[in-house]
Amino acid sequence: MLGFYRQWIDRWENELASHDTNRVVRPFEWGEEWLLGQSANGDARQRLASHLDRAVADSDTFYSYRQPSDFRLNANHLTFTSAVRSPYEENNTVHGQYFPLAKAANRAVLVLPQWNSDFDGHVGLCKLLNRFGLPALRMSMAYHDRRMPAELQRADYHVSSNVGRTIHASRQSVIDARSCLDWLESQGYTELAILGTSLGSCIAFITAAHDRRLRVGVFNHVSMYFSDVVWTGISTRHVQKGLASQLTQDELRRYWAVISPATFLDRMVDHPLKSLLIWGRYDTSFLPVYSRQVLEAFRDRNLPHKTFCLPCAHYTTGQFPFNLLDGLTMCRFLRRNL
Repeated sequence: MLGFYRQWIDRWENELASHDTNRVVRPFEWGEEWLLGQSANGDARQRLASHLDRAVADSDTFYSYRQPSDFRLNANHLTFTSAVRSPYEENNTVHGQYFPLAKAANRAVLVLPQWNSDFDGHVGLCKLLNRFGLPALRMSMAYHDRRMPAELQRADYHVSSNVGRTIHASRQSVIDARSCLDWLESQGYTELAILGTSLGSCIAFITAAHDRRLRVGVFNHVSMYFSDVVWTGISTRHVQKGLASQLTQDELRRYWAVISPATFLDRMVDHPLKSLLIWGRYDTSFLPVYSRQVLEAFRDRNLPHKTFCLPCAHYTTGQFPFNLLDGLTMCRFLRRNL
């Protein structure tokens, strides 16, 4: 019976994953100009590796920023200029959707949706958070929806076979998330939580590791290394094809360590963050072997956390009844712990 159920989930998952026909295999690029300011003759591999080793050793500096000064709220639409600049003007304006409550305590949740989410992604979840008495701010990550450059159909510049640009985009999303926390604080919220899904989960974890204002973290789909998901997941096969021409999985793990949760687990030891770790038993994007590594790492470090295993995969998390199960689990945890 369990074998039949897994086959059914696998078929459904692959059907959902095949809906997008606009995935592009892009050529490999080191992209050192995104991190070092310019390309130079010589060994880009070594220059980038040395720079990223320093970034990991001093991640507080790597993820530091100057607080934006142009927050604007029009109805429920928040905008501000990203503290991290890119060559794309669309991407340099951060967009958020604010879901306040008329009568609310001093607590709020920052919500980061999944990779390639459109502007309406996770709006339903924010409204559900409201029903649980929690105000929410949904942030569009770098290169997503209204931040997407005109030449793109997908948020390819956030996760791609350009090593440096992927790091730059992830750093931008982390710093944009921290800027959103600044704005929430300015609105009188002092008890802050973060909720991220898939790519948003990775960004949320790195944000929490570098921002002690957060009291609760919900990480919806988890993996130790950014690179492992990209290398092995069905949703990123086209990205892996571009990377595999120059790198192995182990090599990519080193280059993308600075945007991987595993790198910052030890920072959480003295951080009183209450975490919910959600994973899918049949996930073929965030493979269960990598999710279980996260659960084990939290246990080994005695980090305060709860776990929840979804009886589905990745894309199917967004389908009924799993989306309802997932949403209720997250909202209940946040209401109890924030």
